[in-house]
Order: sequence, then C-alpha cells, then structure tokens
Amino acid sequence: MVNQQILQGNWNEIKGKLRTKWGQLTNDEVQSFDGNVERLVGLIQRKTGEARDSVEKYLEEVSANGASGIAQAADSVREYAKQATEQVQETTHQATEAVRQGYQQAENTVRQNPTESVAVCFAAGLGVGVLLTLAMRR
Repeated sequence: MVNQQILQGNWNEIKGKLRTKWGQLTNDEVQSFDGNVERLVGLIQRKTGEARDSVEKYLEEVSANGASGIAQAADSVREYAKQATEQVQETTHQATEAVRQGYQQAENTVRQNPTESVAVCFAAGLGVGVLLTLAMRR
C-alpha cells in the first residue's frame, strides 16, 4: 500500500506525474488531495478506468522515486557539510599557525634589537597621540 506520508511529502512532484500519466485528471482534482490515499486511488479509477492494482502500483513507484530523491539530496547535503567542516578546520589551523609564526617573528625581532624596538614603539605611540589630539580639537 502507498505510504501516505511519503505521498504527501512529495506531493508537488507526484501531482505533476499523475497529470502527465492520466491527462483526464483536472488540476482542481489533483489539487484537492487531502492525504486520503483511498480517495485518490478511487478518483483515478473513476476518471481513467484503470485497475486499482495498477493505480496503487504506479503511486508506489512514484512515491519510492521521490523518497529516494530526497534521500539522495540529504546524502549530498551531508557530504557538502562534511567537506565544508573539514575546510573550515583546515583554514582555522592555517590561520592559527600564521598568527603563531608572526608572534614568534615579532618576539625574535624584539630580542635581537631591543633598543630599536623601544624606539619604534615610542614613535608609534607619539604619532597616535598627536593624531588623537588633532582629531579631538576638531
């Protein structure tokens, strides 16, 4: 028997296939599906003259194809999320390593040239102080 939840979950895709297979069904009739599979099967039988087994078999095929499509899409999303997570982790690791190397270089420069480092810091502080003073006067 056709699974009502799968049928409703994929209804937009399925209703197009029903109209393609059975052109006798009107858009209003297809739109009026309320989740009752028995009514849907009965409607298709009345409008098309198809045997009940044939209608149910077709609905099962269409439902199964839709469900497998959803499963494939979910697998694709999971794979993409996994790849994105791995990429973020790799980028984070690279950024952390770059910061660590930059810090190590700055520390080595200060140890090798302490006087020049103090002079540069003093000049930078003086420059910032002058800029702030000028900005506050405006």
